[in-house]
Amino acid sequence: MTQVDFYILTPQAAGDRFGLACRIAEKAWQQGRRVLIHAPSLAMARHLDRLLWIHREQSFIPHGMLGTADPALNPILIAADTEAPDEHDVLINLADTVPDYFSRFSRVAECVDNDPQARASGRERFRFYRDRGYPLQTHDIE
Repeated sequence: MTQVDFYILTPQAAGDRFGLACRIAEKAWQQGRRVLIHAPSLAMARHLDRLLWIHREQSFIPHGMLGTADPALNPILIAADTEAPDEHDVLINLADTVPDYFSRFSRVAECVDNDPQARASGRERFRFYRDRGYPLQTHDIE
């Protein structure tokens, strides 16, 4: 069964859910995992693509856009909401809703920042997973 982790930025934390997604993706990649980042729109997917290029000044995170990047060379792929990927390891969700294909993944990371709408939709997603019996963990990130 898919393990679901909610990463919640505390009120005093710097950054937003996109920066948090970069941090989670980098850590998963360092652990040898394959990552799909689910963005709610093409514009946000492109924004995340740019962020991953500049996330760390002295390191490179191999990534690309789903459909244009070679999955064999890019362990981190970014998908816009309309795309259904062929990945199964780690899913990082940046949308306000749960992706239809989430249960294909061994792990799901939900990123929640201090935006009131993001908090509210995060609570809805938490209830969605809980009501269906998925194992949940929460992590407060400073």
